[in-house]
Amino acid sequence: MTGDDSIRFLAGKSALITGASAGIGAAAARVFCREGASVTLVSRREEPLATLTDELRAAGHQVQYVVADVRDSQDVARAVEAAVTTFGRLDAAFNNAGVGALPAPMHVLDEDVYDTIMDTNVRGVWNCMRHEIRAMLTTGGGSIVNNSSTAGLVATPVAAPYVASKHAVVGMTKAAACEYAPHGIRINAIAPGSTRSEMIDAWLQQNPKVEQMLLNSAPLPRIAEPQEIAEAAAWLCSDRASFVVGTTLSVDGGWTTR
Repeated sequence: MTGDDSIRFLAGKSALITGASAGIGAAAARVFCREGASVTLVSRREEPLATLTDELRAAGHQVQYVVADVRDSQDVARAVEAAVTTFGRLDAAFNNAGVGALPAPMHVLDEDVYDTIMDTNVRGVWNCMRHEIRAMLTTGGGSIVNNSSTAGLVATPVAAPYVASKHAVVGMTKAAACEYAPHGIRINAIAPGSTRSEMIDAWLQQNPKVEQMLLNSAPLPRIAEPQEIAEAAAWLCSDRASFVVGTTLSVDGGWTTR
């Protein structure tokens, strides 16, 4: 392993990342490892998890993976237990797993779409925080970052369940931050703007004119790369953000400044 632990800002920390098989989660795995963390990767999809784990181990990093569904509390408990058992503790968590849906007016959306989005984006974060907090309380603290969205800060049309779910993530983040900051656990959220990922690429393929609209609507006229979002999450998980509690950090090229 190369690198100077004095400047790698997650050195010595044990971190857990959900939704780690692709996109922002996979980018976060690489960033957290680069910054010195021992990382437990979590996703429902084993094949990309295993490939990413092999890649990171080959580079000298301490990484393991757990196949789990954040909607299932027992699955999450098993993933957190694996992090604690293998790496001795849990210091940081990036609750990144989430789903979206293709844009559609609310009155035509099936109930199944609503249930899937809310179960993953809201119940999933709820499950993760509960088990992560329990682990962190036993060792004196830690840092949790929840992945919300600019849709958690402002509303957009034809995306009502997604907007509701991401607003809920912001609310849960604030509530939990107030409750657990006195116990040494910092809880924050990030609100990414449009970011290259499987989800956004599928949406743009269905709506080819939307990309130019997105580019025209932000001061920084481009779509983010997953690593740019991951860098923000890693910083919030680190001791360099030691006085940041209960905030939702926009990582959106200035989109929400409009």
